[in-house]
Amino acid sequence: MTAPKETAAIQAGPIEAGPKKLFIKTYGCQMNVYDSERMAEAMGANGYVTTDRADDADMILLNTCHIREKAAEKVYSELGRLRPLKDANPDLKIGIAGCVAQAEGEEILKRAPVVDLVVGPQTYHRLPAMEQAARAGARPVDTDFPEEDKFERLPKGPRASRGPTAFLTVQEGCDKFCAFCVVPYTRGAEVSRPAERLLREARDLVERGVREITLLGQNVNGYHGEGPDGTWTLARLVRALAEIDGLWRIRYTTSHPHDMTDDLIAAHGDEAKLMPYLHLPVQSGSDRILKAMNRKHTAQDYLRLIERLRKARPDLALSGDFIVGFPGETDQDFEDTLGLVRAVGYHSAFTFKYSARPGTPAAERPVLPEPLLDERLHRLQALITEQQKAAQLAQVGREVGVLFEKTGRLPGQMVGKSDYLHAVHVGDCDAKPGELRRVRITASAPNSLSGELVPVPA
Repeated sequence: MTAPKETAAIQAGPIEAGPKKLFIKTYGCQMNVYDSERMAEAMGANGYVTTDRADDADMILLNTCHIREKAAEKVYSELGRLRPLKDANPDLKIGIAGCVAQAEGEEILKRAPVVDLVVGPQTYHRLPAMEQAARAGARPVDTDFPEEDKFERLPKGPRASRGPTAFLTVQEGCDKFCAFCVVPYTRGAEVSRPAERLLREARDLVERGVREITLLGQNVNGYHGEGPDGTWTLARLVRALAEIDGLWRIRYTTSHPHDMTDDLIAAHGDEAKLMPYLHLPVQSGSDRILKAMNRKHTAQDYLRLIERLRKARPDLALSGDFIVGFPGETDQDFEDTLGLVRAVGYHSAFTFKYSARPGTPAAERPVLPEPLLDERLHRLQALITEQQKAAQLAQVGREVGVLFEKTGRLPGQMVGKSDYLHAVHVGDCDAKPGELRRVRITASAPNSLSGELVPVPA
């Protein structure tokens, strides 16, 4: 919480300076959210506390994402909006972190004199030292891929209390080299964190109030971390995490169909703490396009995998990612995608028009006309919306577990997430944040559900 500003007053002694304030703006994926939390904790060792106001900050960090279209240009536009703050306060330090930092490097300093430091996603454990160097007049850039484990080398700031949910990065990087994706170039090769360190961090989160952990990785189900008895898979890690008292729910994202192993499929069926929700991107329903994307699976491979998963967990809620208009996509290729969506029946999905990422293999291929991309995206989104609506309506009348996270907009209302990751609003609710209660779903809205608490037996 931001400390209140001191009003002017006559004091008998010297005024002690308050803590320095750090503002972080996070773009993109959940892993960036996790990284921003770690950066804030690391800067706590340098005497910083977080603020939710850029104009109140002594340091501003933009933790960037390179996945979306014109990502770098959006960062430069944001820097233009921050320039007046720098002009008004020359002591303000501005840093660029994340994947745009990794991709652009020193070019950021050349294009944006307002920037004081640039740090990539694999070196932010060095951020406190870089901030000190910036205050001494340097403009440091660090976009290395160091061998040391950044998580183990992060400076330890004050341990803050946590909300009921948290992210935990278990794996970074990707070796798949999909033709449209920059992740192998900005995050590097696949690296998995040792299991014992993850279990230690998870126990710490639970001690601080976390009840649900989402395991993160660019290719999370490719996890192959060192365990006390050999290499662990993600399924083995999930089962070990499930033994932690006080941890009630486990999720993971994002997965690749090629790495959905037998033991992980089995875990969905027999591990109660692993929630019945899976984000499993497919990108296209056309084998021709999947091959051009270098996805390493076919549409039928994907459908057979879904069949196995639903056999293990019949109520599994599925979400996915789709790209429309990949270079060379024909009308028939797009129809194949619609056919796959109809065959699966998604609870939700992220849909995107193809846009080239510099340095990726697909970036050199001819793009399709923008009106065609818009038309295909509209048709796909309409189908996904129809499926999402049907999935939510199917919840009405059911009892589900809801982990409450915060108060709602209405008096007496609480908001939480169901087992299936639906947002659920409950009125006249005596539950507190961090409580897991049974809720009977009474209505469905476009992007959420409403319900009422099921009375606890006396």
